[in-house]
Amino acid sequence: MKYVYFLVGILVVSYSCTTTSEDEKKDANVTLLTEGETDKELAAKVKAFEDEQKALKETKTTFSLDKQLHDFGNVKPESENTCRFKVTNTGEKPLIISKVSASCGCTTPHKPEQPILPGKSDYIEVGFHPKPGQLGEITKTVTIEANTEPLLTEVQIKALVK
Repeated sequence: MKYVYFLVGILVVSYSCTTTSEDEKKDANVTLLTEGETDKELAAKVKAFEDEQKALKETKTTFSLDKQLHDFGNVKPESENTCRFKVTNTGEKPLIISKVSASCGCTTPHKPEQPILPGKSDYIEVGFHPKPGQLGEITKTVTIEANTEPLLTEVQIKALVK
């Protein structure tokens, strides 16, 4: 119940900072309490949020990578280059890689589709296809989003395109 009053208090204070007259402030207070949920409904939402946060913490795990950087060495423009990052679940809960994304369209990462069980490994595959005119030393970042703390982990690829 203390969370309900805390949330309502924050809403009232934040709204009253943008309101100019006392009548408007009174109307705002009534609106917050009558147009929204009842105390019981709001308390239920707060509890559901807290339960969700607790469940998320209980599903957190850890993982290790075989490398943080893959160096392709010398590559030609328009060439297909692939590498793999080995991901090992070092925690006690299944590792769920929800998303992998690249810093550029010339880099295409692919994540494991199934959860990785504790003690097991799988791979994130990364393709690199440099475009014409993309010459010189290139470094790209792949961001891994998983049920870990921190939520995001980065790995890199690099190449000398000539």
